[in-house]
Amino acid sequence: MAADADDQHGTQPTTPTDQSTSDSAKPRWRAMFGSLAERNYRLYASGQVLSLTGVWMQRVAQDWLVLDLAHGSPTALGFAAALQFIPTLLLSLWAGVLADRMDKRKLLLVLESVLGLCALVLGLLTVSGTVALWQVYVLCFALGVGTAIETPVRQSFVVEMVGKSQLTNAVALNSMTFNLARMVGPAIAGVMITAVGSGWVFLINAATFVGVLGGLWLMDTKRLYLPERVPRAKGQLREGLRYVSKRADLITLFALVFFISTFGLNFYVTLALVARNVFSSTASAYGLLSTLLAIGTLTGAVLAARRSGRGSPRLRVLLGGALVFGVLEAISGLMPTLWLVGLVLIPTGAAMLTFTTAANSTVQLSVSPAMRGRVMGIYMLMMLGGNPIGGPVSGWLAAQFGGRAPMVVGGIIAVLAACTGGLVLAARGKYRIPLFRARPTVS
Repeated sequence: MAADADDQHGTQPTTPTDQSTSDSAKPRWRAMFGSLAERNYRLYASGQVLSLTGVWMQRVAQDWLVLDLAHGSPTALGFAAALQFIPTLLLSLWAGVLADRMDKRKLLLVLESVLGLCALVLGLLTVSGTVALWQVYVLCFALGVGTAIETPVRQSFVVEMVGKSQLTNAVALNSMTFNLARMVGPAIAGVMITAVGSGWVFLINAATFVGVLGGLWLMDTKRLYLPERVPRAKGQLREGLRYVSKRADLITLFALVFFISTFGLNFYVTLALVARNVFSSTASAYGLLSTLLAIGTLTGAVLAARRSGRGSPRLRVLLGGALVFGVLEAISGLMPTLWLVGLVLIPTGAAMLTFTTAANSTVQLSVSPAMRGRVMGIYMLMMLGGNPIGGPVSGWLAAQFGGRAPMVVGGIIAVLAACTGGLVLAARGKYRIPLFRARPTVS
């Protein structure tokens, strides 16, 4: 099968050139939602809206449950976050190998069922009043195992639903879906925790997985853009690592993603600490901060979807998004009131989404289809694998220097990482720093 096998659309083959041409002729609002023309992607996206809302409800409720059981300890919250992300360090690379070898749709059916079961168990324990901190820790680890395998598979499955020509648009729409859920979920969770308790939030999340499973089950497999599946063989993980080791641009991008994600994208820890420990507020305040951040990320996703018709994201967008994100995160950590923190979180979220969408699309569009699963496994390792470090570090910083410290330090590290990444790419001829462009000579 040819190298562009992932763009063979059953009995209706299309090419990126044809798709780009047709997109340019569409009204901008239709081009912005171009990937939804694919029935399989519509099924996937509709299930994700429901499920991700439940996931964000659970994240808020789980963080608050840990703080309640641990009497407000930031270290306990950081440890719970670390347990949830440690499996990423151990399993992401192997998950990428599985993604290249196996039917991603069938694999996702199994993995989403496991994640839903974890939410169900936590909900039953909490509603029955028997939940203990150690049980939450065990379930955090179990969720981490499922997520570590599911995420690279799900990320690399997107291109099989929409093809390469619509990948950037689909990634942006995924971000819109994610952030709609991120905006609605925490707000619902904040109200529900106060009204009926955390347990019912977990049970509702378990029920929402029916939407994801139903969407995957109803897909028309003949309309998937399937690449040639990689046969099982020894050394495939090492082969993926060697592939990345020869790509200086990927190494630089992965390093940038690692530092920003590890120290800058710890909002699941930092916002809870700011709400409870800095401003002595309730779960509703935590939900409010999460919602305002999600408004910003949703705005960034809409802008990314509008830009998607212009081709692959430019490095200037990626580096600029990282730099602006770091500056704004540090500023938000210094704001004197809860509402001012929330207002600054809106543009912070937009910059964060600009960076993450550009990074995801750049990686997927720049690698061989046969390597996409393994490369995305490495990418997700860089994106999530630092959380076992970042979570405890954020908790330690908050305990030693106050609840604002993790956001300020994380923002500074993001700025330094963006500047360093730009300089490295410029030195290798991959990026031209605007300040140092040669001026045209006048004859």
